[in-house]
Amino acid sequence: MKIYDISQEVFSSDVFPGDPVPKKEMISQIENGDVCNLSKLSMCAHNGTHIDAPFHFISDGKTVDKMGLEAFVGMAYVAEHQGVVSYSDAENIIKKAREKSEESAKRILVKGEVEVSLEATEAFVKAGILLLGNEPQTVGPKDSPMAVHLALLGAGVALLEGIRLKNVAEGVYFLSSAPLNLGGGDGAPCRAVLIDIK
Repeated sequence: MKIYDISQEVFSSDVFPGDPVPKKEMISQIENGDVCNLSKLSMCAHNGTHIDAPFHFISDGKTVDKMGLEAFVGMAYVAEHQGVVSYSDAENIIKKAREKSEESAKRILVKGEVEVSLEATEAFVKAGILLLGNEPQTVGPKDSPMAVHLALLGAGVALLEGIRLKNVAEGVYFLSSAPLNLGGGDGAPCRAVLIDIK
C-alpha cells in the first residue's frame, strides 16, 4: 500500500488572486517561558487544497457541514490532461475511469494545468460523478469561474481544488479528502490523500 499526500502545505500554498494569504501567529512559546507552543491561524476557506460547497456560488446552496462525506471518501480515478477540458475530453476521461472501475468513475481527479470548460461540465454531470478535483486553485477559468462552478455545484458535484498530483500516475486510487466541518462554510481546507491499494 502506498499513500500519496496530494495536499499543499498551507502557509506556502497557492492563493487565488484577491484571496487573503494564510498566516500563523505564535501566541505562546516554550522558549519564552510559556507552558506550551500555541499558534493562531488566519486563512481563507479556499486557500491551498480545499473543497467548494454549493453555498460558495449559490445563495441557498448547501454549506460544508450539510454536504455529507460520500463525495470526499471513496475510490477515485486520476486522469492526466493539459489545457482546456472539452466535452469529448470529459467523456473520454469518464470512459477510461469506467473501464477500470465503475466506483472510481464517481470521483474524477484531473492531473495537469487544466481549465474545465462549461461544455465539459455537461459530460461530467451527465455521468453522475460525485466529485471533480483539479490542480489549479479554481476549476473554471480564472477570469470567469462562475458559470462552471454553478453548473457543477448546482448539480451536486463536489469540487476539490488545489490538489497536487505530480507524483501520481493515471489510474484508480482510494481518495480521502474530508473537509474540516465548518458550520455555514462556503468551502473548507482538507488534507487530501490518495492510497494505492493494489
